[in-house]
Amino acid sequence: MSEPMLRLSGVTKTYNKGRENEVQVLAGADLALQPGEMVALVAPSGAGKSTLLHIAGLLDVADTGTVEIGGTDYSGLGDRRRTIARRQEVGFIYQFHHLLPEFTALENVVLPQLANGIARGAAEARANDLLGRVGIEARAGHRPAAMSGGEQQRVAFCRALANAPRLLLADEPTGNLDPATSDQVFDTLMGLVRDTGLSALIATHNLELAARMDRVVKLDQGRVVGT
Repeated sequence: MSEPMLRLSGVTKTYNKGRENEVQVLAGADLALQPGEMVALVAPSGAGKSTLLHIAGLLDVADTGTVEIGGTDYSGLGDRRRTIARRQEVGFIYQFHHLLPEFTALENVVLPQLANGIARGAAEARANDLLGRVGIEARAGHRPAAMSGGEQQRVAFCRALANAPRLLLADEPTGNLDPATSDQVFDTLMGLVRDTGLSALIATHNLELAARMDRVVKLDQGRVVGT
């Protein structure tokens, strides 16, 4: 078997440490995500799904344990190295699209690339290609307020893939959409993941969507349990 794209080993996270209302969210979580694998993360609200995703994506730091992406251990690295890794290795999708309202769909996909040192012409070409892949190239010049919820989330998908990451982390990516739109948008997401060979960890409450992925894991008392 190949080297995992994402490996979490013994990850713990406690909030309000040293106080009476101390809460341990993760208690030795282990998870390995293979290249090209699409895994659903299922757990009730408050069980720690977002915390796990934030630690896996280097947005938060575990109390103990290691986080490896592409075989590199980022656990003990400083903020600058972690920021560069996030920019180059990880794409994030959230329940709410969080697009910049003053910029067009195209500009929202271009900006992360400019921050990564990509020339504007190349960034615009990739943004147009991604918007075309999700079927909204005709909306490239529109700002988020002029687009539907499903269109906005498709732009968010493109933004997450703008810098060609190897790992995609999504937190309820269709949770803010009606059921019909949710299915359509999830089909788009699956197509993007399969076409690009990404490894994807997707937190969802939707068991029907979870069942369509390669594997389902759950969080139980701060540990990852496979099914």
